[in-house]
Amino acid sequence: MAALSTPLLAIGLLFSLAFWRWVVQPAFFSPLAKLPSAHWSTAFSSLWIFHKRFLQKDTFAVHDAHVRLGPILRLAPKEVSVNSLEGVQTIYGRSFEKNNWYANIFFNYGVRPAFAMSSNSEHSRRKRATGNVYAKSTLFSSPNLESISRTIINDRLLPRLGELARTGEITEFYDIFAALTIDYVVAYCYGLKAGSDLVSQPELASKFAKAYKTRVKYVSLPQEVPGFTGWMGRRGILPWILPPLAADRSLDWDPEAWLLDMQDKAEAIVERAEREGKHGDIGNWPTVYAQLRSTLHTEQQTDPPGKGMPDHTRLTIASELDDHVFAGFDTGSMVLTYLAWEISKPANAVWQERLHHEVASLADSSNSKVLDGLPILHAVLMETLRLHAPVSGNQVRVTPSTGAVFNVPGGATVTLPPKTRVHAQAWSLHRNPSVFPDPERWSPARWLESNEEQLKDMNRWFWAFGSGSRMCTGINLAMIELKSVTASIWRDFTTELVDGAGMAHNGGYLAGLLGANGKYLTLRLKAVEKTVRGI
Repeated sequence: MAALSTPLLAIGLLFSLAFWRWVVQPAFFSPLAKLPSAHWSTAFSSLWIFHKRFLQKDTFAVHDAHVRLGPILRLAPKEVSVNSLEGVQTIYGRSFEKNNWYANIFFNYGVRPAFAMSSNSEHSRRKRATGNVYAKSTLFSSPNLESISRTIINDRLLPRLGELARTGEITEFYDIFAALTIDYVVAYCYGLKAGSDLVSQPELASKFAKAYKTRVKYVSLPQEVPGFTGWMGRRGILPWILPPLAADRSLDWDPEAWLLDMQDKAEAIVERAEREGKHGDIGNWPTVYAQLRSTLHTEQQTDPPGKGMPDHTRLTIASELDDHVFAGFDTGSMVLTYLAWEISKPANAVWQERLHHEVASLADSSNSKVLDGLPILHAVLMETLRLHAPVSGNQVRVTPSTGAVFNVPGGATVTLPPKTRVHAQAWSLHRNPSVFPDPERWSPARWLESNEEQLKDMNRWFWAFGSGSRMCTGINLAMIELKSVTASIWRDFTTELVDGAGMAHNGGYLAGLLGANGKYLTLRLKAVEKTVRGI
């Protein structure tokens, strides 16, 4: 009997220690115990939030918890969500660093792009490598970008839409916007000649968009359990949990190889320009590629780039531009699809009419400076970005080695330990009813009719592109692209909503579309009479 009691006692002791370490201590003695819990289990388990992320319902679940429990809450034993300006400024204004949550999924060609870099200093160096190619002043004065806009919008998009209007055919607009946005960003990175033309290949564009969205649906798995999902995916057991840019067997197409081929074509254009001492045709210059190529060559003090370019440098550039292209395509296509949905609703007919009236006399919708000064166009876009932010979920950071102090309701404070996962989400920030009255309603009027103090407040809470040193690099290019496309379409056409049943938000990190029978948004186009244009 005594012999049996010793192992039983040891098992009981180990169980007690484990219970203390994994349940009692985090639930009652952790600094995070001061915070309200989004779910009864979050003090000692991550399963609740992991389950929500797997289902792509985490954005909704976290928002509902904030509504119930306040501006700061606990999602897991070492994870906190905030929904306040003060919290956002603490996390992103002080530039808390990222963790591997990003690198586990954004790891192109075996090289981390700037977006996935944990270190802020490393990220800053890479960001500087792009120079000022994304600066607003550069973009506004860029004949290259103006040529790209005219080619992709005037020569590719509008003729295709004109044919749809002429025949009365209804069409899936997400596929059109996906093709358009990838062509646009690719052209600015690699040039028109080296770039893509998916607008003219609707079947391929549709297959690609659907395949990409299928992969993104399971993005939480490699982010949260990278070892297991990587092992399963590489063995073909669960191929749909591979990163979104992995080779797609259903298309017989490898996105990484596709982009690397464009980069090699861009390299040939740059080498020729160096030999001849000129850039060549406007629109064909690979603006972002050439800048990265030049900067990395200087930083690494390698031999002149080109055929002698070290393979690592080649793949470093490829990884960076891969991220630029697919981030720009995914977010831009979402915004345009939601904008088209909102403005095509019968209830919003007045806004389609007001927008058309504002842009009808535009002679050239590729003039970025003119578009930037159009208030209704700006309001329509800002309201779409507010209500349908393309990255609506949590933007993960970790507290520094010194920890971080946050205020909690009631005047108290809580000190989060080092390496605590902490974040905010645009979905919740954009639904603060004291800043955005009737927040679930799409109302461009709020950006036109609010007083100066209200506008200032709305802009402070507006978080579609993030904030701080790691906010979206391509914000200015995105705004120019979105305004150019929007102005061009609703200058020349009216749109009628046929079926928007697939336009519900999925509730995940990205503002994905649920889809209905493989469809998202179908519209009917009607060409409008041309107005005398002089602007």
